[in-house]
Amino acid sequence: MKTSLLRSRLNQYLLAAVILLGSLFAFTNKAGAQVKNIVLVHGAFADGSGFKALYNILTKKGYNVTVVQNPLTSLKDDVDATNRILDKQDGPTVLVGHSYGGTVITEAGVNSKVVALVYIAAFAPDKGENTLKWVMSAPPAPENGILPPDDKGFVYYDKAKFHAGFAADLSKDEADFMFASQGPTAAQCFGTPLTEAAWNTKPSYGIVATEDKSIVPDVERAMYKRANAKVTEVKGSHVIFISHPDAVAKVIIDAANGVK
Repeated sequence: MKTSLLRSRLNQYLLAAVILLGSLFAFTNKAGAQVKNIVLVHGAFADGSGFKALYNILTKKGYNVTVVQNPLTSLKDDVDATNRILDKQDGPTVLVGHSYGGTVITEAGVNSKVVALVYIAAFAPDKGENTLKWVMSAPPAPENGILPPDDKGFVYYDKAKFHAGFAADLSKDEADFMFASQGPTAAQCFGTPLTEAAWNTKPSYGIVATEDKSIVPDVERAMYKRANAKVTEVKGSHVIFISHPDAVAKVIIDAANGVK
């Protein structure tokens, strides 16, 4: 009887220990580093305001979230802006990029603070490649509205195509705001070759937007496969981080926890 009681209490203590350890390491990746920092990098034809829903979800779960505001004047300027934010993080960080922001995090991701990369309907070029190579690798969708560079070398998205081509699963009001808040993007951002490709050495996660009309979904799949990324497919437009923030947040949290 005493032996049975001792075993029962021992099992209770072991269960309590497991629960305690689980809570202590809720934000621990495979390398054993506690991950609480998340840095979000927007792409072209956008700004950081689109990340609000994602920010709200992640901060409520206890993460420290910072949004980079890319100048979109050159790849170097955008990488420098991202590194300034990364350098201020107080520990291991998950670096997240949307669209052209994926190119930015691929280069900036070599920063020692970065422990994982998350690509949201994003480009993931290799060292020596540029974004334009992947833009040109498949015929664009008819809804795609990326215009040629203007006389100052900046690229915009066609207003008439923005809703259907960029944000089809948002309301018209939401799409109109996104169009109004987009940053002018220097064409050289897309044509500059990368000098680093962090996905070669760091865990990567890729989200395919299956209804994407701005980046061909098969192009996303090809880049993610080459990067050996854990792939999640979400039925949604190019801006799935707005239309499906919970699904995107789950992938980011998996990256923070080292789930592959």
